[in-house]
Amino acid sequence: MNEFEKFLAKNETLLSIKNRRSTREFSDQQVSDEDIQTILCAANQAPSAHNQQSWRFVILKGLRKNELAEFVSLKSKDFPRPSSILLRMAARSIASAPIAVAVVNTGELMDRGTELFKVDKNQAHNFFRIMEIQSSAAAVQNLMLAAGSIGLATVWLGILVLVTKEVLQFLDEPEGEFMAIIPVGYALKTGKGPSKKPLAQVVKYL
Repeated sequence: MNEFEKFLAKNETLLSIKNRRSTREFSDQQVSDEDIQTILCAANQAPSAHNQQSWRFVILKGLRKNELAEFVSLKSKDFPRPSSILLRMAARSIASAPIAVAVVNTGELMDRGTELFKVDKNQAHNFFRIMEIQSSAAAVQNLMLAAGSIGLATVWLGILVLVTKEVLQFLDEPEGEFMAIIPVGYALKTGKGPSKKPLAQVVKYL
């Protein structure tokens, strides 16, 4: 038993991290408005570069959620077979979940970056773009961990980056930058999580 496992029994945060799973099939049980607000508040508590919080959360339910699923499935035909299969899988996950949360980088930090740091515009754009991505990624992780801690299931559909511009237009966020679509609901079945590499393979001490 390693140190992480020793703390699981007495640390709810570590237990939520350990138990988090990516769920791609959801039951038809609805998610309450209170639970949606809870996970959104958790996402909004994430650290962000210069506390700019340059993210936006778009909640899709019912018809609009199903339209997104149909749209992604249709766009899958434009890609080679491996990508097409993953996009169709993503569409099915969106369709089966009661809600989907889109996380969008607003671009506000990139726009203000040159004013804040007085550096070359092109250099600043890339610099602050990375910072926005890091900030929104932290918000996504907060959302997923909070969801798991209250019994909800989630999955981060990274494959939708292939249709970034189209998804942004669908979300009516053409000036932003796509970050993630996260279906949220109750798992149709609970599976065993994938095994992780031992720390010795991923840690280096200097």
